[in-house]
Formats: sequence, structure tokens, C-alpha cells
Amino acid sequence: MTEVRREVFGQMPREEGEGVVEKFVLKSDSVKVEILSLGCIITTLETKGRNGEFSDVVLGFDTLEGYTRKHPFFGAVVGRVANRIANGRFTVDGNEYQLFLNNGPNSLHGGARGFDKVLWSSQVLPNGVCFFRLSPDGEEGYPGDLKVWVTYTLSGGELAINYRAQTSKTTPISLTNHAYFNLAGQGSGDIYDHEISIEADSYLPVDDTKIPTGEVAAVEGTGFDLRQPVELGKHLQKFHLDGFDHSFCLQQTRARRLAARARHPPSGRSMEVHTTQPGIQFYTGNNLDGSLKGKGDVAYAKHSAFCLETQSWPDAVNKPHFPSTLLRPGQEYDHTTWLVFSAA
Repeated sequence: MTEVRREVFGQMPREEGEGVVEKFVLKSDSVKVEILSLGCIITTLETKGRNGEFSDVVLGFDTLEGYTRKHPFFGAVVGRVANRIANGRFTVDGNEYQLFLNNGPNSLHGGARGFDKVLWSSQVLPNGVCFFRLSPDGEEGYPGDLKVWVTYTLSGGELAINYRAQTSKTTPISLTNHAYFNLAGQGSGDIYDHEISIEADSYLPVDDTKIPTGEVAAVEGTGFDLRQPVELGKHLQKFHLDGFDHSFCLQQTRARRLAARARHPPSGRSMEVHTTQPGIQFYTGNNLDGSLKGKGDVAYAKHSAFCLETQSWPDAVNKPHFPSTLLRPGQEYDHTTWLVFSAA
């Protein structure tokens, strides 16, 4: 059984359009997750270790103020298009669209005021919560009125996130959740002792602005071969890597499949990521630098968390040989990601 509770988390500042921010608490016997109506943000995710003790394994803030200030998308749903679009520009059906540039020369995670920074309406479900919003035609430069539903459901140790959308004009769309995980517990230092594996035979090399070059490269014989579990710290050292911020190409099927696994041997906690999406971005918190203070006033340092963001391939709207991110009127975008937590 999953217990679902809703409560008030805070009030949006006037310059952000005011409005009450609600928090939804989903609780099973092994997982407790708290989600805001602002940006569908996962603020807390407590899961059991081997000895039965709960720890909060996601980075975030104790108060609403942290989330209304600039932060690196902690726990949020990002969109319309997760990741980067080169030069913030694309052409659909002969029309060119220009997006806001918020990441060097590129547009990142939906632009200046993406899905992470807006209030969503909500509906409580027996085992979760469904959020909805209408992204109007032209919002952040994107075409079409886009209806979006994001549904979180909790069953035992499994948190499912379903994304659905319908549009009035052809538009690119790629939705993900940007939670930052540390299975030792948020604020407990680096993630070098975590074991990571990713079910991908290929990855997307990027240029110096993090845009895929267009090559789909085999992982074989490289530092990107994570098909067998690696201990992260040792692996980064061995291959002289500063960290990961790369998209891995998953098997091209719309069926649920295992995409990645993370394990923290000292606590026994592990997390599996299953998805219907075509790619997964593995990011090791390279840009965290200790300047942001999170829950319990802890400074979040470099490599103190990892993200496994299931999504479409970055800049796919400008790369015809990548799996398409275009949603057309009359079609439905429908993807699910499952996070499965356990301890052994």
C-alpha cells in the first residue's frame, strides 16, 4: 500500500506570479518521496539501506526559496526539450525557430523559464500524483499549444514517472527528471565509491559546448564502456576523465528495459533505472563547486551526486539520423521511467 499526503510547501514570490506551492508525500514500506507542484520537483527521496535505516538520497533544499533561486535543476522535470539544442535553433516544416540561449551558445533544458520553474496543477491518485500544464504556443520560442501530464506513482521500492503530451503544432519534445542522487545519503561527500553500469553499446561524443558531433561511437575499449559495473572513482582515474556528462544510446525499442544500475556497496543501497526512452544522460555533478548549500546547510561539492536522465538524444531536432523528437498533432508523446530501489 502507498500512502499519499498533500500539504502546503510555500508561496511563490510575487515576481514569479505568486501561487501556492504544494508538496505531495508518497510513502511505501521501503521508499518515501516528496514532490512539489513547482516544476514537479522531487525534493526528498528516502530509501532503506542494508540495515533498514532510511537515508535521503537526492540533493535539494529545505525551503522553497532554494528552488526559486538559480540552481542546477535539482529534482525537476525539464522541458520542452531536455539537454541541449545547438545555437537554440531548429527548423520544422519549413519554419525556423529561435530559442533563448542559456548555456553558452546553446539552449538547455527548455530555456530561460522551462517546465522546472512553473507551477503545475495537480490531482492526487490512490498511489501517487498527476501534474498537468498547458505550455502555450510560443512559450520559450517553441511552436504549438502543448498539453503535458507528468504522473508519479510509488509501488513498494519502485517509483514510476510517466510523461504524456499532445500538441497543436509539430514541436520537438524530450522530457526527463533531473534528480541528483547520492546513495550514501545526500550531503555525505563524493560518489567515488559508487558502482555504475549502463546498458549501452554506444554513446554520443560531444564538441566543446557539449553538443553531440553527430557520431554514434562504440563504447568498446573506451572509458565509456560501462556495460560491466565500475567503481566510479577508480574508473575516472584510470581513464583520466574529469567526470561524465554524456548521452548513452539505449536499445531502440519502445518496451520497458533496464538502462542503468547504481550501487553503493557500504550501505547496500542500489537503484535500477528502467525506461522506454531511447537515451540516458549520465552526469557526475562536474559543475557543483561547493558554492550551493543544500539540505541541512551542506555545501554540494564537485562529484557529490550523479544524474541518470532518461531522455531523447541531445540536439536530435537538428540531426536527422538521430531518433526523432518531433511530436505532431494527433500523436501522443508517452514515455515512462521506473526507478527501482533495493538494499542487499
